[in-house]
Amino acid sequence: MDLDAVRTFVAAADAGQFAEAAAELAVTQQAVSKRIAALERNLGVRLFTRTARGAELTIDGQAFLPHARELLRVAERAVASVGTGRRPLRVDVIASRVAPSGLMRGFHRAHPEVDLDVVMLFDIESAVAAIRSGAIDASFRAVAMPGQPLPEDIESVRVLDEPLQLLTGPAHALAGARSVTVAQLAGHRIWMPGIVPGTEWAAYYDDLVAEYGLTIEATGPNFGSDALLDTVADTPALATFMGEHTRLVWPAGHGLRRIPVTDPTPVYPHSILWHRDNSHPGLTTLRSHLAATTAGHDAAGTWTPGWVLPR
Repeated sequence: MDLDAVRTFVAAADAGQFAEAAAELAVTQQAVSKRIAALERNLGVRLFTRTARGAELTIDGQAFLPHARELLRVAERAVASVGTGRRPLRVDVIASRVAPSGLMRGFHRAHPEVDLDVVMLFDIESAVAAIRSGAIDASFRAVAMPGQPLPEDIESVRVLDEPLQLLTGPAHALAGARSVTVAQLAGHRIWMPGIVPGTEWAAYYDDLVAEYGLTIEATGPNFGSDALLDTVADTPALATFMGEHTRLVWPAGHGLRRIPVTDPTPVYPHSILWHRDNSHPGLTTLRSHLAATTAGHDAAGTWTPGWVLPR
């Protein structure tokens, strides 16, 4: 149904004259007549009768008027729902317990006025496709992987370098250390079943292994963080890497240790990605918040792969 014709009908019904409706709508009286005639043909009924005083609603016109008003209200709500800033800001944080999720919790506390939808997408290809299609507004990723540059319409900025920690059980040889150097990790088995080939974190750990001769094993099924913690707690020969800002809870009896890694400190580079044409005001607020509240990057004594974008 032509909403301009419906709008013209309501204006004419309220004014009682086509001439006054034309003036209100800034169109000619002929245009009003044509729109009303087209609407009557569409509905198959007469909506007005002409009188000496102007135009009066027929019985069918009186029946249609409240529905016409509701049509216009629904149309206004539909337009407002996608207007700039009216829909929630949609951000991909990859997983619920990792650093990007914590960054978004901090943003929500600081800016509760910004409506948020938090989603979790597994791989960078899905995240970039969702950004380009408008399904999400932003994603946190390590960029850019070797051989996979970002599309030209995707912007990014580095927001957080997250130090890695070694997580061990109480019987592990390094469990009593206050910190460990990268060199001290050589020869120890680091078990990370969540590493999936083709992901940016797989590329990150591949470079870490190549650079420092570490032994990282991704064997066996990934049953999630709880199973990983159970195994590390019970197996003295295994340790795992964990981001400093990863939030995990385990039973007190596990006796797990989170040990800083130094000389150098491997840091995982988190960047936020968005489409260069995205005008959502919440995105601007988020970027400003991250710029003001997150630490710098490429600090002395840290390591990242050579492919990580410096900006």
